[in-house]
Amino acid sequence: MPFVKVIKNKAYFKRYQVKYKRRREGKTDYRARKRLITQDKNKYNTPKYRLVVRFSNRYVICAIHSSELVGDKCLCTATSKELGRYGLKNGLKNFAAAYCTGLLCARRMLQKVGLDEVYEGNDDPDGEVISTEAGKKTYFVEELDDDKRPFKCILDVGITSTTTGHRVFAAMKGATDGGLDIPHNHKRFAGYDKEAKEFDAEAMKDRIFGAHVSEYMEKLMDEDNAKYQQLFADYIKEGVEPDGMEDLYTEVHAAIREDPSPAEKSEFEVEDRSSHKKTPKLTYEERKARVAAKKAEMEEDDDEDEDMDDEEDEDDDED
Repeated sequence: MPFVKVIKNKAYFKRYQVKYKRRREGKTDYRARKRLITQDKNKYNTPKYRLVVRFSNRYVICAIHSSELVGDKCLCTATSKELGRYGLKNGLKNFAAAYCTGLLCARRMLQKVGLDEVYEGNDDPDGEVISTEAGKKTYFVEELDDDKRPFKCILDVGITSTTTGHRVFAAMKGATDGGLDIPHNHKRFAGYDKEAKEFDAEAMKDRIFGAHVSEYMEKLMDEDNAKYQQLFADYIKEGVEPDGMEDLYTEVHAAIREDPSPAEKSEFEVEDRSSHKKTPKLTYEERKARVAAKKAEMEEDDDEDEDMDDEEDEDDDED
């Protein structure tokens, strides 16, 4: 038998160190996180803000975070679940909904810090990257104020694969059009051709206004109306037509800009307190009596089984 080197020996297991829990679960890329949250020493305790974009099974979630020693601190959050207030009740996870959620998060954050009137962003999205140079620095806003700098944050995509045209960049585009200063370029936007190295801003604009959804709706209406009725049943119920998709998203953008503040929370009140009541705790004597009753019941069952067995034996003897 050839010599086989033992790798996982006693020394290996004695020196083994368990990885972080979120690394074991595959939720956090700590190599990327370290580079996102590390701040220069000469900036002392200045927060480094991140636009965190995540996708659940049904919704888009955008939030502004800053890291502290005890953990992350959330300054503002917005989800596509809130878009129903602004007139968008269907397709809450697609490209256009991600843009709306990013826009809502940006306007809400700027309103919170008092910059919503100074940096209004781009109210006519055209898909282009907006930037302004001041000295040696580049700010990704339309106009730079003389007194107040824009609110800067960096994009945090988590463990998402950053492919060209991904929805995380739609949320980022919505946030930049909302007035946030987020460093980026057009190379991951929908409409960028890697081989030709050209960017079609019109394709990005069509995605923002849901043109790809309306095209698919029209295609299904012509080719397979039954499938159209099945897939777009909620759109039909709300009266959303393929031709009115752009107007719908335009109205949603305007409604978000008009009032980005979160909805007031209603206090939970219990309506019926009589249907469910907690079982009262038994005393020591009651528990003993309960055990005795169970024992007596079990003994009776055993006696009945023995009587049944005796009767069966007598019947067998007679036969």
